Amino acid sequence: MEFLLKEFGQPLNFIFRIVFSVKEQAMKKIVGLLCLTVLIFSFSCRDTSEPSKPLIGITSVYKIDEQNNSFSTSVNFAYIQAVADNGGIPLVLPTISDEEIMQQYVRHLDGLVLIGGDDIPPSAYNERPHETVKVLPMQRYNFEKKLISLWLTSGKPLLGVCLGMQFTNVVSGGSLIQDIPSQIGTKVQHRQYHQVNIDPDSSLAKILEATEVSVYSNHHQAVKDVGKNLKVIAHSEDGVVEAIERIDGGFGLFIQWHPEQTDNAEHRNSIYGALIKACTVRN
Repeated sequence: MEFLLKEFGQPLNFIFRIVFSVKEQAMKKIVGLLCLTVLIFSFSCRDTSEPSKPLIGITSVYKIDEQNNSFSTSVNFAYIQAVADNGGIPLVLPTISDEEIMQQYVRHLDGLVLIGGDDIPPSAYNERPHETVKVLPMQRYNFEKKLISLWLTSGKPLLGVCLGMQFTNVVSGGSLIQDIPSQIGTKVQHRQYHQVNIDPDSSLAKILEATEVSVYSNHHQAVKDVGKNLKVIAHSEDGVVEAIERIDGGFGLFIQWHPEQTDNAEHRNSIYGALIKACTVRN
């Protein structure tokens, strides 16, 4: 025991503090915590003679099975593969609404990917819901709202995809177009491949080495009023905002499409590779 405390005192202390902090919580939360703590413990014990790969958190979908009264966490494996293929260590984050645990996420992770999903409650930006809105579970909403706020304060690299872009905009004080087909039109089909025009002076143009790209997306909402410390850097032909970036320092790229699901590997790797590179440089 003395040897363990001497060699692994810090990671063991981290594990004990998390376990005791959820002593009174439901078992579904403990499962997620064990996954997190075991992974972080293993990373703490890595051979430090070689440069370590950045640890990238990936948010997850929280599903409710009302018929069986069960709950689950899942993520499209394409996000995980994109991070791993570009030199990052992917870690899927369960939606545990405990601030101490979220603080530990922010402290130990090097970068974060915010994935897609259902819609943000329009009340979050002071609007009544359009009939097409499908609100994501409050468990996930409350978790990601707090996590995004903490992460933006940390200044660590962040990539937001689809909902991840919209969510960051709303947390930053912006608003959304609730339904593109009925409020903007159908000139551009936003649930398939289409063209996007990129600001030539933006970080995205430098990353992709292009000012016009074909992208795959699957969404019906988009950024309307832009949040604080964010800048629009890409549009589709119908004027819909397709990408925004942080302007207050640090890597922060938010795109409306899904590079991890495209058949263009170079495009996918350029974007996810930029996140990993930003984490490596920061470390």
